[in-house]
Amino acid sequence: MLNLFRHSEAADLENILARHAIRNTAAADDTESQEKQFRDLLQALPAAIYTTDAEGRITFFNQACIEFAGRTPKIGEMWCVTWKLFWPDGTPLRHEDCPMAIALKENRPVRDVEAIAERPDGSRICFMPYPTPLRDETGRLLGAVNMLVDITTRKQAEERMMLLTGEVDHRSNNLLAVIQAMLRLTKADSAEEFQAAFQGRLSALANVQRLFSVSRWTGASIQTIIHEELKPYGSTRVSMTGTDVRLPASLAQAIAVAIHELATNAAKYGSLSGPAGKIDIHWQIDEADSLQLRWTESGGPRIAEPMRKGFGVDAIDGMVRTLSGRITRQWKPEGLDCELSFPVIGA
Repeated sequence: MLNLFRHSEAADLENILARHAIRNTAAADDTESQEKQFRDLLQALPAAIYTTDAEGRITFFNQACIEFAGRTPKIGEMWCVTWKLFWPDGTPLRHEDCPMAIALKENRPVRDVEAIAERPDGSRICFMPYPTPLRDETGRLLGAVNMLVDITTRKQAEERMMLLTGEVDHRSNNLLAVIQAMLRLTKADSAEEFQAAFQGRLSALANVQRLFSVSRWTGASIQTIIHEELKPYGSTRVSMTGTDVRLPASLAQAIAVAIHELATNAAKYGSLSGPAGKIDIHWQIDEADSLQLRWTESGGPRIAEPMRKGFGVDAIDGMVRTLSGRITRQWKPEGLDCELSFPVIGA
């Protein structure tokens, strides 16, 4: 609830509280009634608020302070309601050096300071304090009021944004490296053939990037990658078995390009080039946490091992090598049997 307060609202609230406290101090004829009204006002607020006398001893704290600090402060304690304090970099902050202590010692408000409060259970809160001196009508220091605004959620959001920015930079560099490798490996006998081959591989990469974007970069489903690449060939001709796993970027890109090239080859020369041909794809994670994927073609025209490597074979081999993987092929008469193996898949 404390996050509902913006900094400007926090400052406005402090001014109101400070003026209210001064009026209460000055109104000697109705001190008890106005003090109760003031305390009820502070108790009703969702922000952690406490007051001290001019020496720094706590004179009042509201229920929100207990929830904020994870402890019940004691009236008469010095400076702070929190158990332990730290600077944003994690170094300890002594209570006698905390913003409330500075506000009283120097008789001035303290602003634009961040700190970390540690509760007795070890949990921590990032917060901004707003200590403000309270004075009577002559300007004499009476004490101070402090409001503690929880900014933990905001700090976590900032950290996530920094991590995301770094991840985007990393993935962008990785993607550019993959595209450069594809460009180097893509060869053709004509400009039209080159364009078609490169565009197909680029499309496979684009599909993977879309999957990563949808998952907020937590990974890409191997089942979805294979399904997207083989969807144009119809569900009745493709069989997929295996426990779905999320793949990190480099491995997902390699699988996407490999499946694209295998499907393209099958559509030109293999099982998908005839009406009765089928493809069976099976994958699993073995005991060493390595990904094993097998591509098996059947029902197509009888084939023999090609006399020379095709351009797609070079592309697959190149992608597999970049990940220290292995690939084996058997050109059986009934169709290609291809196995791909990749080492431990870390996200």
